[in-house]
Amino acid sequence: MVTKVRNFTASINFSNALKVTLAAVIPVVTLNYFGYFQMGFTIALGALLTYPSDIPSNKRHKIKGVGIAALIVAGANLLMNVLYPYPFILYPVFTFLIFFLAMISVYGQRANMVSFSGLLALSLAFAHLHQGWEMLQYSGLMLAGGLFYLLVSLAFDLIWPHRYAQMQLADCIRLTAKYMKLRGDLWDADADRDKIIESQLHLQVELNTIHENLREILIRNRSNSGASNQNRKMLLVFISCVEILELALATSFNHNQLQQKFKDFPKALPTYQSLAYNLAATLKRVSKSIYNNKPYVSKHKLKKEVEALEAVIQSYRQEFGDQATEGVLMLSNMLHYAEKQIEKIRVMERAFSANTDLKELLVKDKDIERLVAPVYYPFNTLKENLSFSSIIFRHSLRLTVTILFGMAFGSLLPLQNPYWILLTIIVIMRPGYGLTKERSYNRMLGTVFGGLIAFAILYFVHNNTVIGTLAVFSMLLGFAFTQINYRVGATFVTMYVVFIYGLLMPDNNQVVEFRILDTVIGGTLAFIANYLLWPSWEFMSLPAYIVKSIEANRNYLREIVSYYTAKGEVTAAYRLSRKNAFVETGNLMASFQRMSQEPKSKQKQIQLLYKLVELNHTLLSASASIGTYIQTHHTAKASEAFNVVMSTVIRNLDHAVKVMEHDAVDSPVLGTSKDYELDVRFTELKNLRAKELKALANDDTEFYLKMQESQLVLEQLVWLISLSESILKTTTRLEEKR
Repeated sequence: MVTKVRNFTASINFSNALKVTLAAVIPVVTLNYFGYFQMGFTIALGALLTYPSDIPSNKRHKIKGVGIAALIVAGANLLMNVLYPYPFILYPVFTFLIFFLAMISVYGQRANMVSFSGLLALSLAFAHLHQGWEMLQYSGLMLAGGLFYLLVSLAFDLIWPHRYAQMQLADCIRLTAKYMKLRGDLWDADADRDKIIESQLHLQVELNTIHENLREILIRNRSNSGASNQNRKMLLVFISCVEILELALATSFNHNQLQQKFKDFPKALPTYQSLAYNLAATLKRVSKSIYNNKPYVSKHKLKKEVEALEAVIQSYRQEFGDQATEGVLMLSNMLHYAEKQIEKIRVMERAFSANTDLKELLVKDKDIERLVAPVYYPFNTLKENLSFSSIIFRHSLRLTVTILFGMAFGSLLPLQNPYWILLTIIVIMRPGYGLTKERSYNRMLGTVFGGLIAFAILYFVHNNTVIGTLAVFSMLLGFAFTQINYRVGATFVTMYVVFIYGLLMPDNNQVVEFRILDTVIGGTLAFIANYLLWPSWEFMSLPAYIVKSIEANRNYLREIVSYYTAKGEVTAAYRLSRKNAFVETGNLMASFQRMSQEPKSKQKQIQLLYKLVELNHTLLSASASIGTYIQTHHTAKASEAFNVVMSTVIRNLDHAVKVMEHDAVDSPVLGTSKDYELDVRFTELKNLRAKELKALANDDTEFYLKMQESQLVLEQLVWLISLSESILKTTTRLEEKR
């Protein structure tokens, strides 16, 4: 329990919650001391509304994003106060601003959070209406609150300049360790491999998000301000972490075949499984050392595990003699994979060990900045999304209509704070049905639990100091848990609100029931609107994700062919295509997850869609396997046969994209694994590779081993052909049934 509490308080979520809590509490406490509580409360409100826009980025983008959010928050409040006496102008302007702020989400995550801040400010403007000089004063104080939050956030960055990157890196390593642990689970004879693979796909979605955050921080910081020792160290470890994941994805074993092969030698696979688990355990220890901000101390267990596997291979060879050749090659390939993973883990261990010479940890790739997407906001992006084909457009329209319904509903009912309905709609409603449904449910439960708990405490506690302290702690925990467990976060946020009202209006005992009622109304409206008003069912957008994933895999294969032809160092274009393939495959899985949360009637062709998700993931694995082999082995010039095979795979993927996009296929599919030409080409490729290896080998034994290793590449090429065919056939079936 102590460890869990320590890890929680060391997390980024807690750190972010601490920032906004300090930015809100300091003005209230300070100005209340001088008798200006209301001014302090307004500044705190400005800080709270600006806080969502503070997302991972470099300092320059943080200042711009948070500063713009603070201006929008203050400006929205001022405009609503100015126009309130003129309802015939107020409501059209309010409607336009809701729609416009929701639409700017098309510009990405930061714009989405700035939009969220502005929408909250518009809703809360009706709770604090002023006239004359008070309007300017109130809006000015809200602007001051937003800028004060920015100062607090920058102060945190100054005191702990690398804290966010370190915590994200620790999470990245921890999730990679979890991925490796799942690979170890595959070696159990009775393992549910379909479920394990599905878990790996879910993990890849999480890892994609963290990878993108780390690229934004580490690579963009490197290009903007140079590479500090700490930034260089974390960037090198991040690259190693990505390579570990790629290598794990690239190296796939036929577990059923291996279980059958070594059934008469039962200690072989458990020995390797133990090594696989220790790879994961070592990564987990590295992540813990980062969480605890302590130098890493190696346990040296991996060396012993490798020696144990080598001993098993030797024992197997002695026991089975001439019949052991194939099994020894299988075990040797497994050992070789583990040794390559250990090499990359050693980089992490050295980077976080004490007395490491940071000058040795260099990242020399001058084109690495290309892995980060450029930041710009062209007007055409907004213009192109002003149609019903855009998910953001439909969401913006749906949100606008729902908020107007909420306003009308609140004005008709004798509610204490009808703007809570609007806040609930904005907080809960998301473009997708599944997430909106989940947040509605958790928000309602959290509000009920939080309200009852807070009301029970207020019934027995009447000391304002105690209530204020409870409000601060509830606020801190509410923000900290919002990203971890939304229901728990909503519980603490509700407690915080009730405690504040308990301080401001101690005799008002209806706060809880009105809070619960408003939340139920807002949540219900959001849920119904997402179902009825221009819904964005995932089965409608999932084909677009399939196309993007196939295209990304195809482009990755093209870069592999190009790299095989040109040789030399791995290019930035290769890394970029690899990154995009990982990202788009993860996006496809995330889209499928959202679809699985929707009503059964909207889960159309779910079996075929999941098959395409798995096929794209497997295709990425096979592609990475070829790419990794080329990087780690000496290869001669790419043969014509290799190019024919890869061209066939790429052609099949091109046809699959055309099928999904309803384009006419100009020519028949030219490659299947049964074609005579491909059979000839595979034979030619095998013969050419034999000649190449014969020239490199020192003796017949070495030649034999290299030939067996080369056979793995041939099998991957056959596998790529088969996968590309399956993708084409499945997309064709899907389109026929749509």
